[in-house]
Amino acid sequence: MSLMPKITCLDDVRQILGDLPGPDLEAAKAAQDREPQLTKPAGSLGRLEQLAAWLATWQNRYPPRLENPNAHVFAGNHGVVAQGVSAFPAEVTQQMVQNFEHGGAAINQLCEAMGVGLCVESLDLEHPTQDFTQGPAMSDAECAEAIAFGMKVIDAASDVVCLGEMGIGNTTSASAICLALYGGNALHWAGPGTGIDKVGIGRKAEVIGLGVRINKPEIHDGLDVLRCLGGRELAAIAGAVIGARLKKVPVMLDGFVSTAAAAPLASMNKHALDHCKIGHVSQEPGHKLLLEKLGKNALLDQHMRLGEATGAVLAVALLKAAVACHNGMATFAEAGVSGKG
Repeated sequence: MSLMPKITCLDDVRQILGDLPGPDLEAAKAAQDREPQLTKPAGSLGRLEQLAAWLATWQNRYPPRLENPNAHVFAGNHGVVAQGVSAFPAEVTQQMVQNFEHGGAAINQLCEAMGVGLCVESLDLEHPTQDFTQGPAMSDAECAEAIAFGMKVIDAASDVVCLGEMGIGNTTSASAICLALYGGNALHWAGPGTGIDKVGIGRKAEVIGLGVRINKPEIHDGLDVLRCLGGRELAAIAGAVIGARLKKVPVMLDGFVSTAAAAPLASMNKHALDHCKIGHVSQEPGHKLLLEKLGKNALLDQHMRLGEATGAVLAVALLKAAVACHNGMATFAEAGVSGKG
């Protein structure tokens, strides 16, 4: 399979998901062999040890590097906003994109602080997806186009990519995806999003449940879920996850929306997200439930729910620490320190 297969329809994506490249077992073994030799008690750096090995495994090289981390913030607009599910109007998506481009948002400050490159990726903001309470949010071709876009923007030179989003209404879309994939009660998946109150959350849950029921006849697998209930930015995140896998780039997902965008892939291939970590656990109530369903543990919990890849970029600090310790520490032999007796 070529690095960048052509995507014209969702069946092309299904074919790719059936044949994803696996881990680099030689790089994984090299990391595992070095770790016990470092001047510390075995396991004493906890998850940092695992992160170093994970990076080597999915960068397909040893030793791991973290000199070129990049963040991609995908922006899209949602027709379901017409149902009154957000505290903010749809035009805020475009306004926030301009804020990103002018350096004024939280993600700009965190990228600068963490030494992470930032790419803002807008997807046809002038044309929102269809209101999914009336039928599918996207056609097969529209969804495939957004996935292909996400695949293409990933740079193979990146040491890790942080994936985030901006889109008024996209927590509604994310919750609907989760309900369609995992079932349960719509209220369990619905949250405050941009700051709606309890009554608003109840209304949002009704919209989520309606959307899933209306689209059920169209849904046969995870990609159908993404097409019917997602948005262009969510489909692009799913594409970026695939593109990163093909280009040997580990992925740091952000919060609830980014994780929900990737979840349809895991429903179709249980190993599809092996090269992904979750930067933080969002305050959106559905995120903890989603992480349980995926069997993933977030790296941080800072009570954040902003999106924009902020939690993912913050977690890059942990990756840098993991690589620095794994690569830079002396071994017992080098330091002349006695090992465990």
